Amino acid sequence: MKLLIIEDDQSLREIMHRSLTAEGYVVETAANCFEAEDKIAGYEYDCIMLDIMLPDGNGLRILEHIKALGKNDRVIIISARDSLDDKIKGLDMGADDYLPKPFYMAELSARIKSVLRRGAGAVNNVMSVGNITLDLQSRRIAIAGKDVLLLKKEFDILLYFMQRPGHIIDKAVLAEAVWGDHIDMADNFQFIYAQIKNLRKKLAEAGADTNIKAVYGFGYKFTEAAE
Repeated sequence: MKLLIIEDDQSLREIMHRSLTAEGYVVETAANCFEAEDKIAGYEYDCIMLDIMLPDGNGLRILEHIKALGKNDRVIIISARDSLDDKIKGLDMGADDYLPKPFYMAELSARIKSVLRRGAGAVNNVMSVGNITLDLQSRRIAIAGKDVLLLKKEFDILLYFMQRPGHIIDKAVLAEAVWGDHIDMADNFQFIYAQIKNLRKKLAEAGADTNIKAVYGFGYKFTEAAE
């Protein structure tokens, strides 16, 4: 799961980054509209925490930019301006939630999980594709009812696929979503190939009725075995 924090307060930004990284998310940050729009144009995020009051503009213009690009990134507005007008306007523009400052990190974490569940179509934190069941809260994987142990990145890759069954996933987009935008410095995708190989092996050994198909020249497609 990849998150973007758009917040100009350095201290709060760092606290949020540290706390959410500790929960296992890939977390990136932006301190102003310019940085935020640059990141949003180039990358995909599962959830964006968006401050309204930024030094170079109103954060709602970023929300407008996200929707104009046709992106499906979930957005939680975080703002010290706990105004009803701001809240209504943000939600009307397509924000998924609104959290006034100050807030506890535990509440932000719960809000993030809530909007991610809605986006993934999860019920009670649980997603299923074929005979694979994934629990977002406990990060537990079961195949045909039996627990399967995956390493962190293997779990993250499988989660990304399960959120997009039947979709062709560009290997560069997958790498960036799981490892973050510093992936731009990588010379090749050998690390992705190795992770996919290990994940396929573990799923097959556990009797998963799904396939991770290579799409030549592009990336991968996650499907049920019958497809």
